[in-house]
Amino acid sequence: MATRGRYHKMKFGRLRWLFLTACALSLAAGAQDKDSFTPMPLDSGFGRMDLSQPTTPPEQIIKEFAAKETEFQEALNHYTYRRTAKVQTIDDDNKVDGEYYEVDDVIFDPSGKRTEKVVFAPGSTLQRVMMSPSDFQDIQHGYPFVLTAQDITAYDVKYVGKQKVDEVDCFVFDVAPKQIEKGKRYLDGRIWVDAQDLQIVVTNGRMVPDDTRRGKEDLHPPFMTWRAQVDGHYWFPVYTKGEGVLHFAGGSGYMAQDVHIRDIIKYSDYKRFGSTSKIIYEGQDITPQSPKSQQPGQKPQK
Repeated sequence: MATRGRYHKMKFGRLRWLFLTACALSLAAGAQDKDSFTPMPLDSGFGRMDLSQPTTPPEQIIKEFAAKETEFQEALNHYTYRRTAKVQTIDDDNKVDGEYYEVDDVIFDPSGKRTEKVVFAPGSTLQRVMMSPSDFQDIQHGYPFVLTAQDITAYDVKYVGKQKVDEVDCFVFDVAPKQIEKGKRYLDGRIWVDAQDLQIVVTNGRMVPDDTRRGKEDLHPPFMTWRAQVDGHYWFPVYTKGEGVLHFAGGSGYMAQDVHIRDIIKYSDYKRFGSTSKIIYEGQDITPQSPKSQQPGQKPQK
């Protein structure tokens, strides 16, 4: 986002929907200007971090969960769903003074090509910032972060420990890009991986890089994404919340200002698209015979 120009089983259902404001967990790899935003604190709710080494070598865990994430991405490619995105600016009285809102259905066209259909998109009332291409890129691909075997080669992945998120035992990893390639967005943050299913269930951090050049600033708040088991096998993104105070230095005739940003993204109505493709999970064909829409269990509070 840029100021005055670019802002540019149901296992998880047992988890308490922790009303968290996403935060940066001091995970950045030096690629970002740490003064470009003020993070919001992570709420309590996660269990104690067990820093002991796991019985399975972390390298093996990383390899296995990347393989499971690859399977999940392949499965997700055969699902339609609805995405509701809300981006707000908050004033000093903690009231919304501007909003971008859009509802999209991620579907397939008659030829079977994946596409997005706008369902509802009232005019944006954002005044202090504007949406940038990187914002849309984050909403579409960054916030519902998937770390496949192919993508993981671009990251440094460090084992942190084991932690319980409500009743789910998770391995915790810090994730940071090895290098930044022009035009690409990366997660700089932390992921929680179900110790049993070896799939990401929570993602926390920031999408990078930011552009901190005066007059061309394009800044983004930290975020957290939760997943839930929608089909009984894979963990699908269901809710993202991002929040932070972005510090715009100004320039090119614009004054410096702080802008409190809040992002809320919801993913719902997952339905498997009817096709002849098969979903293979742990060597078995788990392709649903009669696709049904299943809602995530307990919805988070607004």
